[in-house]
Amino acid sequence: MKTLIQNGTLVNEGRVFQADILIDNDTIETIEEKGIASLSDDVQIIDAEGKYVIPGVIDDQVHFREPGLTRKGDIGEGSRAAAAGGVTSFMDMPNVIPPTTTNELLKEKQHIARRNSLVNYSFYIGATLDNIEEIKKVDPKTTCGIKIFMGSSTGNMLVDNIEVLEKIFAESPLLIATHCEDTPTINRNLELYKQRYGEDIPPACHPLIRSRECCYISSSLAARLARKHHSRLHILHLSTKEELELLDQGSRKEKRITGEVCIHHLWFNDEAYSSKGNRVKWNPAIKTEADRQALLRALNSNRLDIIATDHAPHLPEEKNGVYTKAASGGPMVQHSLPVMLQLMENGEITIENIVDKMCHAPADIFRIQQRGYLREGYKADIVIVEKNPWTVTKENLLYKCGWSPLEGTTLSYRINTTIVNGHTVYQEGKFDETHRGELLTFEG
Repeated sequence: MKTLIQNGTLVNEGRVFQADILIDNDTIETIEEKGIASLSDDVQIIDAEGKYVIPGVIDDQVHFREPGLTRKGDIGEGSRAAAAGGVTSFMDMPNVIPPTTTNELLKEKQHIARRNSLVNYSFYIGATLDNIEEIKKVDPKTTCGIKIFMGSSTGNMLVDNIEVLEKIFAESPLLIATHCEDTPTINRNLELYKQRYGEDIPPACHPLIRSRECCYISSSLAARLARKHHSRLHILHLSTKEELELLDQGSRKEKRITGEVCIHHLWFNDEAYSSKGNRVKWNPAIKTEADRQALLRALNSNRLDIIATDHAPHLPEEKNGVYTKAASGGPMVQHSLPVMLQLMENGEITIENIVDKMCHAPADIFRIQQRGYLREGYKADIVIVEKNPWTVTKENLLYKCGWSPLEGTTLSYRINTTIVNGHTVYQEGKFDETHRGELLTFEG
């Protein structure tokens, strides 16, 4: 079965242009700016006139909560929300139960996704204080990276021992992705605010407890280790203007130290704590408007590399209550592309740059094979977007957790169609769940 996308406005590799796309099975066969006539009656036609056609979004940081935490979310549910949001591939984090810290557990998650995921998938293996031998056995062709919690974690997944970090940075066979917050600094700050407020600390204190200093101390350590050992380092969810200086510059494919920014750090600033409270409690914390603007400037100047979500659902009761008990994180994968397109509508970023940072850059930095671009011979992961304003409400959420910090927000763009490996998974609010996504493969 072939599919022909006609009359669309393609956004790809820095260009915005009119072209048709012919898909054969799971592959882009032809891209033709002069238009492609329908070849036969059995070709499925999708009319994309007046709509943007872009590569599928690749989200390099999600927490789909499976196994062990499926009361909050799971791979099947997360992949449906992803497809509805224009995300055709995700990379899932290891802090589940049990933590994904062995190759056996890594393969178990791959099996779950093979059965249940509507979109393409990969999984990080988590670093611990004592699993370097497992890390060295990871298959770089099928694993997106090593995740190190250099702060903001507990138990064996908190890796802040310098000797262990030196060994991981020296011997990792693939990209190292880090959560960088300095735990001693956080603990000192937390005790100061507990002395003042007790357990019921105002949420607005969150960016002062998980301060810009705690972020920079940890991320600068990661950068020093990466430069010392010539590692491939990807610093996740950067939140401060100071950290941007740590990233390499130049050609993206040649960088050794790259950075990611998340939707919530681009959309919210610290004023949101007054109205949304713990619903905008993330680690690292949302910081000032000056930081938000600096992150946007870094995207627009290509200093920052990737836009992702850090999608991390929690149940409402886990977000409510006093500050010290409220969970950090929130669901975002259904809304990441529409939010970025709203920032485009607001004049803060171009659509070419959105596509570059959400589609092209993850493919380049993680060295994903045959995805992330609209190119002949590449996998047909394609999203069609239309300007058609809508408001985020509880009724149109696809998250198992049942809430979003964006509720009540009106967005100018919505996802019309999501195609994964040539199969139309989502179209105009309806799913076709007869196909499953594929395990991402990497150049190694």
